[in-house]
Amino acid sequence: MDIIREDCIYARQSVDRKDSISIESQIDFCKYELKGGSCKVFKDKGYSGKNTDRPEFQKLLGEIRKGRVRRVIVYKLDRISRSILDFANMMELFQEYDVEFVSSTEKFDTSTPMGRAMLNICIVFAQLERETIQKRVTDAYYSRCLKGFHMSGQAPYGYQLEPTVVEGIRTKKMVADPETSQYVKLMFEMYSEPETSFGDITRYFEEQNIKVYGKSLFRTFISQLLRNPVYAQADLELYEFFKSQGAAIVNDASDFAGTNGCYLYQGRDVKEDKDRSLKDQILVIAPHEALIPSDVWLKCRKKLMTNKSFQQGRKPKNTWLAGKVKCGCCGYALKATHVPNSEGYFRCSKRTENKGCPGCGKIRKSEFEEFIFSAMRARFKNFQVRHSREEKVNPKLTAHQIELAQVEAEIEKLLDTLTGANATLLAYANKKIEELDTRRQTISKEIAEMSIETMSPQKEQELSYYLDHWDSIEFDDKRKAVDGLIISISATSDHVQVEWKI
Repeated sequence: MDIIREDCIYARQSVDRKDSISIESQIDFCKYELKGGSCKVFKDKGYSGKNTDRPEFQKLLGEIRKGRVRRVIVYKLDRISRSILDFANMMELFQEYDVEFVSSTEKFDTSTPMGRAMLNICIVFAQLERETIQKRVTDAYYSRCLKGFHMSGQAPYGYQLEPTVVEGIRTKKMVADPETSQYVKLMFEMYSEPETSFGDITRYFEEQNIKVYGKSLFRTFISQLLRNPVYAQADLELYEFFKSQGAAIVNDASDFAGTNGCYLYQGRDVKEDKDRSLKDQILVIAPHEALIPSDVWLKCRKKLMTNKSFQQGRKPKNTWLAGKVKCGCCGYALKATHVPNSEGYFRCSKRTENKGCPGCGKIRKSEFEEFIFSAMRARFKNFQVRHSREEKVNPKLTAHQIELAQVEAEIEKLLDTLTGANATLLAYANKKIEELDTRRQTISKEIAEMSIETMSPQKEQELSYYLDHWDSIEFDDKRKAVDGLIISISATSDHVQVEWKI
């Protein structure tokens, strides 16, 4: 059965003012474009155009994604969006689903050559705005880097943040955490020994039941921590090392007095692997005291530079299930192993790292992949059957809609009390309205999310193709299929539990 596509009118009004056009008037203008034709109306009252978090607008987008909309008509462009970025993204969606867009008062019609030209101009300006904002943020970040500011985020492991003032500007300063700073020192002391490996450190921490952020220590964490000069006492030896590696050093050599740590920022021109090359990275003396003597830090750093066996960031090719499978015993990732001329297995990463998990047993890679693929096909087939049935009323959606109406009614009552109210009552009413408005926005967002279809027709068609041609599609396409269907998998040798997206 073919889907009937219809014309839709969208109207929005932030607040009732004498100088603003009402929603009813907007709809009348739009209906004139239809010359008496039928349409479906979506209207948001009391919502700003600064973003797209509007319940009726989200319903409209949901209808578009279902392929049910032929044309969208608005009174003016700013009724649908005041953000050129949102507008450009919306236009991309319209193009994807072959939806025409008409502004009744501005004669902006994407079914005409002039309308499409205007669309392209809007997209150009959207790109310009994106790049301008990015440039402004980058310049501000770079400027603060040069002055040694703490650049947001939590403190590195071993430190905690305290308020301070740098050049008259309030920021935060790192101070040593009494407990975790001792573990940082232990990691550096152990790795500075020539024969000590990451595995030796993780096993020691596990045997001593020392947790990092409440979890077992992993080799990737150690690798990142040992590279960070935030822990190193900045003396002349450290200065000469970074200078020899091509880093851009902001401070004079005389500032490297051997007490403070350093911040290392990625410079604008860094193109190489920032974990393995220091070229063009920016080194700044930081206001906090360092934890590790420079000679110990340098021993570890130089040892890391010669460590060729530990590589990160490699694209997983052993299995298309990479990143989705967790150990059913400890919850850590199961990684696929590959040994030439031998059958591959899924093994618990925690057990591999530090023997901290009793293990989930042997899970043969080929058998497990075949099992998951069969489950994916069955799940998707069931989804298509459910998807094809007539949509039923969602009780949760109905409850949200009732609650939204109640909240809006309460806001209206409070607004009525503001006329002629005394200062005490005004303060109470305004505070209550703010609380209710926050709740209204939350409910509206939930309604919008529940009203939108979980999977577009294009996505459904794509997944269907992948599953029907599994043996011939590329590895990356198999990864896309898994991402489209599965959130995560918990597995042992005798139990599998899949958390589905559909």
